[in-house]
Amino acid sequence: MSLTSRIAAALISLFTLVAGGTATAQQPYPSRQVHIIEPLAAASAVDVVARLIADRLSQDLGQSFYVDNQPGAAGLLGMRAGAKSAPDGYTIMAVNDAILTVLPNMHADSGYDPRKDFVPISLLAKLRWVLVVNPALPVNNVQEFIAYVKAHPGLDYGSGGVGSAQQIAMEMFMRATGTQLTHVPYRGVIQAYTDVISGHVQAMFIALPAPVKMYETGQVKILGITELQRLPSLPKVQTVDEQGVKGFEFSTWAAMLAPSGTPRPVIDKLNAAIKKAIADPDVNQKLVEFGDAPVGSSPEELGAQIDKDYVAMAALIKAANIHE
Repeated sequence: MSLTSRIAAALISLFTLVAGGTATAQQPYPSRQVHIIEPLAAASAVDVVARLIADRLSQDLGQSFYVDNQPGAAGLLGMRAGAKSAPDGYTIMAVNDAILTVLPNMHADSGYDPRKDFVPISLLAKLRWVLVVNPALPVNNVQEFIAYVKAHPGLDYGSGGVGSAQQIAMEMFMRATGTQLTHVPYRGVIQAYTDVISGHVQAMFIALPAPVKMYETGQVKILGITELQRLPSLPKVQTVDEQGVKGFEFSTWAAMLAPSGTPRPVIDKLNAAIKKAIADPDVNQKLVEFGDAPVGSSPEELGAQIDKDYVAMAALIKAANIHE
């Protein structure tokens, strides 16, 4: 083969390689499995919502959306992993608000900045919460619980870790009622809840739907709902507010994020697919049955919610002297 022919062949090979690479790069997103890091335990409130949405995204976008639970340190470990992930749309995050607005305010070495290391995709749902106690505890409502705690100061309560939403809820309750309980942090919320059922700790705040089945079978008592109105899924359970702790309200939200630098077209496609999933009647109804309020949002609306709650939680943590 002549030199000219060899050069021509090399150029053709190079063109083919470049063209093939360009075609691959231009494949519609997603062209392979999407990894959803969830820094919370399996069967937690966020997990239930995330898996429901992930199933629908898999159907609608034609690729598997795989939820990977990475609990630990109330969410710090999973968030650190997510912050280091490639910003290509193939690793995203399913989180609650405490991970974004509480933990970074409590840990100077959290290892991530919720407003710099991640970009918002969409809110998923507002999560409703209840106060639960071990069934052997001789109380049946919020006022009896307050009286019992005042007569037995230092009663143990569980949480998913220091800085978790469970701790924040109980800190708010103690400030509102003049009570004092002893915090017992766990590696995850489900471990804490299991110990409430077994009696190793006596009480905790927890998001629905985890306690509903155990409540129905008498394995745990639900003393009150932290909304200002009763929930259709638990119509006989009174709110904490209507039991005398006026104005007491606590809820959290679930959302999806991506590592900072993820292309905006990818964010927009995910956002549209998530909102479509939430609007689906079957998905919407399941969320309501869980006790959640379905919520879809724009990335900008989620970003504004993060900013607002970050400032509010900083003030609460300082006022309540919550620390590691």
